[in-house]
Amino acid sequence: MALREYVFDRRILLLIVIIAALATLDIVYGIHYGIEFIGGTQIPVTLATAVNPQQMSNLTSILQQRVSTFGLKEVTIEGIGNDQIYVIIPSVSGPEINSTINIIDSQGVFEGIVSGKDALNGSSILSGSIGAVPATQIGTNVSWAVNFYVTTKGAKHFGSTVFGQANQPIYMFLDRPTRAIVLINSSLLSAAQSAQLGTNSQSTELSAIATATSFGNQTIPVEVLNPAASNWNAIEPFFKLHNATYKEVILASSTPQSIKSKLLELNYTLSQISNANMTPQFGSTGQLSQNIFVSTWPAIGLLSAPVLSPEITNGSAGLSYQISGYAPASLSLQAKASFANNQSKTIASILSGGALPVHVIVNTPTTIKPTLGSQFLLISAIAAALSIIAVAIFITIRYRNLFLIVPILLTTFAELFIIVSIIGLIGTIDLSAVAGMIAVVGTGVDAQIIITDEVLQGNKDQSVKSRFGNAFNIIWINAGLLILAMMPLLFSTSLVSIIGFAESTILGALLGVLITRPAYGAIIKKRYESKEEVQ
Repeated sequence: MALREYVFDRRILLLIVIIAALATLDIVYGIHYGIEFIGGTQIPVTLATAVNPQQMSNLTSILQQRVSTFGLKEVTIEGIGNDQIYVIIPSVSGPEINSTINIIDSQGVFEGIVSGKDALNGSSILSGSIGAVPATQIGTNVSWAVNFYVTTKGAKHFGSTVFGQANQPIYMFLDRPTRAIVLINSSLLSAAQSAQLGTNSQSTELSAIATATSFGNQTIPVEVLNPAASNWNAIEPFFKLHNATYKEVILASSTPQSIKSKLLELNYTLSQISNANMTPQFGSTGQLSQNIFVSTWPAIGLLSAPVLSPEITNGSAGLSYQISGYAPASLSLQAKASFANNQSKTIASILSGGALPVHVIVNTPTTIKPTLGSQFLLISAIAAALSIIAVAIFITIRYRNLFLIVPILLTTFAELFIIVSIIGLIGTIDLSAVAGMIAVVGTGVDAQIIITDEVLQGNKDQSVKSRFGNAFNIIWINAGLLILAMMPLLFSTSLVSIIGFAESTILGALLGVLITRPAYGAIIKKRYESKEEVQ
């Protein structure tokens, strides 16, 4: 029979067209490999409460928006079950991993508070208007800023709240703690800065802190720990009394370990902050000590506290706003510029994504170096090659007929290529997916053996067409059972690492019964129907 008759059979032609189309897409878009093969970092995130599918979709969308705005490329956000999310980044860079964790870990609740009242919040911000301003050097200082616009309703609310509040600071918070106590070392209450403002009184600083941390009838309690924890016995009763109301203590990482242990014994969760971020910065609206206010305090999420000018406190506030601040003075000029750019990008990305509907807990990242990933890829390729060689040896011994051996091997290669292309184009190829592909080699060859044996050794009283139909009845049943067996794994919430195995196995079964098995069957059917006609 002429080669042309085989090639132009619609089932064989369909297989050829699909292979050609996928090969073109592979060249244009490339195959996406998981971090097991190219290296990268997987950050597991646990949700504080379980969510429904719609909420999970919303969560992953918010996180995707955040990392995209920050400028991270090819980040994958996967919702797993109803209480887990995997964030996968193709990088093992420490700074990039830390930036990603900071973006994920932020709840994203923005508040602008004036005299204890909510003047501005994240729901009023137009997400498409948020923009990070490049670092700006002013003498030895480097500033950062984020610009944004608010809705008309938000602007009206702001205007009415700040009316008559000229020269008052507006405290701009991102993730202001609501159930936390601050334990600050007295040494961090910077006497040097307050002295520049005309006072060196700790009580003045604490008064300014009390004003900054007040919101309505709520406040963030602040306790001061003296050197060598000499006053712990005096402040310990406060922590014992309030451990049912407040769950967290924000403190400097340099706090004595003995104090940390005592707080843990009281069932508090500890948020340990660097000394630089635990140190509040102060500003002043005048020369008098009573005009001192907290201008920024990273430990409690206070980004900045710009002073309201008289022009915007007459009830006619505009739509454009800015959050701004300065890089720490202790850094070098180059480090200040890097800090400022990262600060503005991080804040802009968090605001762009919006607030998360549930609290998230970022777990320990898993990192795979690119060199190790290359070894995994090589080992997986060798395993796949060995499986094909084993199949080739088996069918050679069984049939000893080149006409049968070549189509079986070509069909197996075609099936593998299609699976790799589809998964690699629309998702990522990971180790579990490769395991599924190797399993598909066995099930695929098994189906082709069923076709071959039924046609060659089936009921001789039946035509080749009938025997061919019998073979496909068996193949369809086997494929259906395989898909049903894999379905629980596909939707598993606890065995997430083998979802790729289920995906590639199900895809292989579907491709087999719909495309590759019919193509192989067409070859066998044409060959032996023509012999039947000759006889």
